[in-house]
Amino acid sequence: MQRDVERDLEQVSVNETDAPAVVLTPVVDGSRSVRARYRRIYRLTAITDVLSIGLALWLANRLWLGPNKLPEARLVTLLLVGTPIVALALYSAFHLYDAHRYSPAEEFRRIILAVSLTIAAILVLSFGAKTEPDPSRLWLALSWALAIVFALGSRRLWHAKLGRERAAGTLSFPTLIVGNNEEAEHLWTLMNAPSFGFRALGVVSTQHRDGDDRNLPIVGVIANLREVIREYGAECVFVAASSLSSSEMKHVAKAVRLEGVEVRITATLPEVLSSRVAVQSLGGFTALSLRPVRLTGTQAALKRAFDVSLAGLGIVLLAPVMGVVALSVRLTSSGPIFFRQTRVGQRGRPFTMLKFRTMQVGADEMVEELRAAHGVEGLMFKLERDPRVTGVGRVLRKYSLDELPQLINVVRGEMSLVGPRPPLPRETKQYEDWQFDRLEVPPGCSGLWQVSGRSELSFDDCVRLDLFYIENWSLAYDLYILAKTVPALLSKRGSY
Repeated sequence: MQRDVERDLEQVSVNETDAPAVVLTPVVDGSRSVRARYRRIYRLTAITDVLSIGLALWLANRLWLGPNKLPEARLVTLLLVGTPIVALALYSAFHLYDAHRYSPAEEFRRIILAVSLTIAAILVLSFGAKTEPDPSRLWLALSWALAIVFALGSRRLWHAKLGRERAAGTLSFPTLIVGNNEEAEHLWTLMNAPSFGFRALGVVSTQHRDGDDRNLPIVGVIANLREVIREYGAECVFVAASSLSSSEMKHVAKAVRLEGVEVRITATLPEVLSSRVAVQSLGGFTALSLRPVRLTGTQAALKRAFDVSLAGLGIVLLAPVMGVVALSVRLTSSGPIFFRQTRVGQRGRPFTMLKFRTMQVGADEMVEELRAAHGVEGLMFKLERDPRVTGVGRVLRKYSLDELPQLINVVRGEMSLVGPRPPLPRETKQYEDWQFDRLEVPPGCSGLWQVSGRSELSFDDCVRLDLFYIENWSLAYDLYILAKTVPALLSKRGSY
């Protein structure tokens, strides 16, 4: 279990954070085995993409009981002709059949855009030869929502298959690491994790010589990179950019052009999503442009409107569930239904966070005693088998039902749907300077910490994930985290 957590955190490091890769697409498409496997999988993925859109339109037409839905004859024509053409064209335009080059969050963003434009384009086509009234707006919304669900669901299944094949080694690119410094050594260590999709063959040395005593397996020099690629059958070259001069980088560019290999180049940037990075040519150099993401007044208003709308809808839809939970808490233990606790919010302002009570009354007074008894150190105090938790409380915690009242905190403006974990005042008193950065934004009901392991994570790992979220906020990223929250809750991982 701990290895899974470490793998998820390393995925943030490699795919989404401190080394956003500049991908150079090879000019020559050689018949490389791993790339051929990816192409076969993406061809099958394209079929499920088309079926997802078609199924959404068909099911929406079946489920919709109101007026102005598509006539059956026109729907059949769209499903057989329009949907495959439009869906494949737009999915390809968003490069969704090269998704192994993107982080999961970036793929999620592209899928949302591609599905939205696909539904819009298909419906525009349907209006071309129409004689019937326009389809209902609610029918359109139902079609779009179903298409999003089916598209993301099918992609999740394909990711599970890709993960299994990477773990088995069949989708791991045989890779040469170019560089012989500390960064190259770190890449060599990371290649031992099959989930990244790379299998290190050896290290190609550069003029940067501080790595000669690092016990890296040197298999050649940068001047002979093409020959080394052929000799070792490499399908990918992973470049530690800090180890190369601009003249040495030309050997890499030539290998891309003539050998047709995949190339990844690290960049010494802070933890950022690839959607924030743009590539520019500048006087013979390649520059990375980093888009700022600090919340402006408009963006803050947009996030607030999103939070209030979704939280309000959640309170209405989940009211029956919350009523059953409240009744079960009241009938099974003495004490109040709600547990009110002071937490630290945005810019250090305290607020009262609401939860359904899962512990016996007076549980807070037992913290120090339990810390000493179980030898728990660190800022966060969590016990997998906490004796203070009631029987009903264990069930509520397992599925995070105890946190549903926090939707009220969201509506009141004290929390957001997505954000850092709200800390206790006693925790902030022990913060180091860099850890206070997580208080720049409102705390969240969910966040990267919750979808990456929750209680299994150390405090430093939680802060690291929180800061990554703050540095990369976008509405699409909030949607991505919320979409991952439901599977995380159902998996019960780290829920105690």
